[in-house]
Amino acid sequence: MDDALPARLGAGKYLLLTSYRKNGRPVATPVWVVRDGDALGVWTVADSWKVKRIRARGDVLVGPCDVRGNPTGDQVPATAEICDPATTARYRVLLARKYGLLGRLTLLGSRLRRGTEGTVGIRITL
Repeated sequence: MDDALPARLGAGKYLLLTSYRKNGRPVATPVWVVRDGDALGVWTVADSWKVKRIRARGDVLVGPCDVRGNPTGDQVPATAEICDPATTARYRVLLARKYGLLGRLTLLGSRLRRGTEGTVGIRITL
């Protein structure tokens, strides 16, 4: 595995996260991404389908994409896991730092609608 791959994917604005349904059908979703050491971190609504799919099956594909989820590079296999509240809070800080005003406004709106327990982080290791 290319050691620079997590850095390249983490530096991008969007990550295409492909998780799998019970029947094996892939479902790709564009998400914001931050670097978490040698891993990647994303943040999403706690009761989203992608969280349910990752809880059932942690193997995923990840790769760069645009805002609409159109791939801009190859996808590679990875492992995803749902984070604890402390890691999720750290991802919120990293997202606010990386995505600036838009990131802070999105996080604020989410916190007002769902509270802090309404979202979770997903740690992705390549």
